[in-house]
Amino acid sequence: MGRLKSMPSRLGALPPRVAAMPKVADSFYQSAEWKDYRARHRAWTIQRQGGVWCLICGSTHRLILDHREERKDGGADLPPFDQMDWYCAGHHNAKTAAARARRARGGRG
Repeated sequence: MGRLKSMPSRLGALPPRVAAMPKVADSFYQSAEWKDYRARHRAWTIQRQGGVWCLICGSTHRLILDHREERKDGGADLPPFDQMDWYCAGHHNAKTAAARARRARGGRG
């Protein structure tokens, strides 16, 4: 039985049927206004808690400032600092995917 598990696959990975759409960042996140807000929020967070890290896992790598209430759901572009959270890229993507799924279901659950 051990020999079968150690044999390499002959097929390899199959290509996806449909290529994923390239991600296009909302132009708002490239604006000078957002970049200034993000820098001020980072300074505020450092002063308040002594550093900046992911709200979920505590990572300090690839952090993204995220709206608690999504802009697409009616959240403000530049809300008060206490209505924003820092997430690592992985947790930000998971939170965004969950919000997108909730919108697709019509806002339920």
